[in-house]
Amino acid sequence: MSLWKRGDWYWTDFTLKGERFRLPLETKDWRAAVEREKELIAQAGEGKVSPRAPDLAKMKLSDALETYLSGLRGRIREGSIRSERERLNQVVRRMGITPLRRISAALVNQYISDRVAEGRSGRTVNMEIGALRRLLKQAKLWRRLCDDVKLLPQCSEIGRALTPEEKLRLLSAAKQRPEWDNARLAMALALHTTMRSCEIRSLRWRDVDLMDQELTVCRSKTEAGRRTIPLNRDALAAILELRERAKILCGEPLSPDWYVFPHAEGSTKPDPTHPIKSWRTAWRKLTRKAGLTSFRFHDLRHHAITELAESQASDQTVMAIAGHLSRRMLEHYSHIRRAAKRQAVRALETRRPMTLTHAAEGGYVTKPRHKGSVSGVPTH
Repeated sequence: MSLWKRGDWYWTDFTLKGERFRLPLETKDWRAAVEREKELIAQAGEGKVSPRAPDLAKMKLSDALETYLSGLRGRIREGSIRSERERLNQVVRRMGITPLRRISAALVNQYISDRVAEGRSGRTVNMEIGALRRLLKQAKLWRRLCDDVKLLPQCSEIGRALTPEEKLRLLSAAKQRPEWDNARLAMALALHTTMRSCEIRSLRWRDVDLMDQELTVCRSKTEAGRRTIPLNRDALAAILELRERAKILCGEPLSPDWYVFPHAEGSTKPDPTHPIKSWRTAWRKLTRKAGLTSFRFHDLRHHAITELAESQASDQTVMAIAGHLSRRMLEHYSHIRRAAKRQAVRALETRRPMTLTHAAEGGYVTKPRHKGSVSGVPTH
């Protein structure tokens, strides 16, 4: 047991039942520090005080991962924690037994090279390095690496819109198997409301207003994502189909707190008090059947915003429906199709004076360029 100073403030360092406690006493007075230390020792004996936080820098990466993720709980969403774990698991696969303080810039750059050799995209590798960076920042170790670790260039094209023929193929394929119904109905909502996958999964029946034919997005990726969206005929048809299915699966009356897409719907006991986890497997099979294996579910949102951008709707209306904060985000997600661009550029064409050959083919006759000429052709 000992008292010591950090700057002008007293700290205590003692061991009790094999656990080391290193805690601030929050006082500059020695007598008050002695009394406060006695109180802390008594509280530690009663289990009311936790020992000092583990030193991440001395831990192996595999052990530091769990400590780091447990510290995130309650501060960010569980879905974000799962994503962080998935990215760091790839890093642990190669550096799991390495203590954090032994991770060098050369080791990180070698990891980047290996992932690229496996065929991973620049964006995927950068997200994994980003997760490692956040962990190393927590351990106060990133600053010594940051100047020597360079991220990979990323493709700026983050999504794409469907052609009319591709859209028809996708809609046709979605109807072929009943086990794809969740993916089909979620696709209908995404195409006709611009909703994200997380917004669709979080949708409850209390968020759906059938009288006014609109729904409210209460949980979203951003603050701007919380919005009210009118339902067109296709979106309303999907909602009504989901409502009839919910009555059959879960019984009547429907609780406002139940999720529109219930958990474990394909099982004998679906749980409408929890949302569906994913329709990933059905989506992959569906898109493969339609010949669109590289088409992501999130691309449906890109397609919907693209169609809105090509319509007569104003930018403010599109941003209100899509849940964007700024015009920059609207441009980020609006991928105007090539045909639409070509049609817009044609409107800029000017009618140039036609030659005599064009006039003979049915064009118009140009004005004479010289005195004594006919149809622009000199008489001499």
